[in-house]
Amino acid sequence: MKKLFLSPKSLKGLFVLLCLVRVVSIVFWLFLPLGSGLLAQSKKVELLHANSLEFDEKLGKDIKRLIGNVQFKHEGALMYCDSAYLYPDNSLDAFSNVRIQQGDSLNLYGQFLKYNGNTRMAEVQKNIRLVDKGMTLTTELLFYDMRSTLATYPNGGTIVSKQNTLTSKKGYYNPGTKAFSFKENVVLTNPEYVMNSDTLIYNTGTKTSFFTGPTRIKSKGNNIYCEYGWYNTDKDIALFSKNAYILTQGQKLKGDSISYDQKNGIGKAYGNVSIIDTVENIITAGDFAVHNEKEEKSLVTGHALLKQYFDTDTLFLHADTLCAIDEHPTLKGIKDTSVTWRKLFAYRNVKFFRNDIQGKCDSLVYSYKDSIMRLYKAPVLWSGKNQLTAEKVELKMSGGEIKNMFLKTKALIVSKEDSAKFNQIKGKDMTGYFRDNKLVKIFVEGNGQTIYYAKDKNSLIGINKAECSNLMIFVKENKVDKITFLNKPDATMFPMSDFSPKEFLLKDFIWRETERPFSFNDIFR
Repeated sequence: MKKLFLSPKSLKGLFVLLCLVRVVSIVFWLFLPLGSGLLAQSKKVELLHANSLEFDEKLGKDIKRLIGNVQFKHEGALMYCDSAYLYPDNSLDAFSNVRIQQGDSLNLYGQFLKYNGNTRMAEVQKNIRLVDKGMTLTTELLFYDMRSTLATYPNGGTIVSKQNTLTSKKGYYNPGTKAFSFKENVVLTNPEYVMNSDTLIYNTGTKTSFFTGPTRIKSKGNNIYCEYGWYNTDKDIALFSKNAYILTQGQKLKGDSISYDQKNGIGKAYGNVSIIDTVENIITAGDFAVHNEKEEKSLVTGHALLKQYFDTDTLFLHADTLCAIDEHPTLKGIKDTSVTWRKLFAYRNVKFFRNDIQGKCDSLVYSYKDSIMRLYKAPVLWSGKNQLTAEKVELKMSGGEIKNMFLKTKALIVSKEDSAKFNQIKGKDMTGYFRDNKLVKIFVEGNGQTIYYAKDKNSLIGINKAECSNLMIFVKENKVDKITFLNKPDATMFPMSDFSPKEFLLKDFIWRETERPFSFNDIFR
């Protein structure tokens, strides 16, 4: 399995922008509550400078018209513009080259300002830039509460900070919960990824960001989708849920929820887990999956199932645990990560089913390096009417097809004539040859023994018992068609009257038909 999660650098970078925004200086929110009890305590807006001062009774009583290099001061904030009207109710309108300076870092620019000195609310319009400690917000309409340093842009805005750019239709901040919210068409762009979300919330108290609504995170090697999720920037842990999945090159990880621990490089998927490998046409499913980035190891448990699709058939494999480990060649002690050799492991109670071949064993290993599937501990294969066993069984694959089968030590092939009679071929080792995924011949090497029931049409006429060091078996339509003894055999034909079940069973004979999966569902028995 390829890596299924964003790199630590990428995940942590998602929220660099949010951490840079000062709660005490600038926050974004939708509704600005006003405290009426504070209005009476507000100071008068102070005029510091203007090139000219005019009074025009047509504009209203005591309204001042100020022109040229106009400067105001109010409650520690400085305001600049080209021209303005100062009203007797402690409010003003400012025009052209508007700038508000608050504190030692915040500057707000625009072309029109409507300011109420009693509520300390400012409305800024056109070509707006709000700059605060390396962060710049641009928009066309901004409401700014200079008392609490809270602001909102209701008609779209862009925030730029270092390598991050965030755009959204609205911005929101809740002082009670200390939570930032960016709403509607939220897009966060970084050189390593792009995130699209309906709503992004950041809580400064818990240092946790939340995604609500459809969210997509695209990077060079990964695409993440979820409809709910969160990321803790302090502990570097994340959770994605609600139709969550992660796409990597050729793979898709799905689960009811997907968690990621960036510090330890461990990702976990819970509930209805599936890993879809589009390159190998493999789907691995289960109840739980874990991926260890540092060890390049993945594990699936709980009703674990592997499905591999071929042109005309599908392999179904079940085990208690499925595992994949990526290995790399080393040169002078240095890993060459450009080359990956994957190994798939199946542990405990392994069963697999395909229409042309079925099998069972305790554990199984498949290596992509040599394309060999190895079965361990009481392995058994079934092909047509033939049962094949040995202490160790290997299948050589190529292009999704079985090419060779190796039965090593105490190799035995059995087919059933009736409830008491079995054709048997035994040898030290056997090599099977396949054509179009069908077993066509088997070479028996060393200590060859056979018990075969001879027929005349459909009637049994005798029992051929032979010994020969090497022999060749030819298979047709999944049945033994012919046996060729490559050395002079020691053979005896017994009449059927001599038949005794115990006398015509080879050593180590066992008939395991009750263990055979005859369908996909049987692998879970």
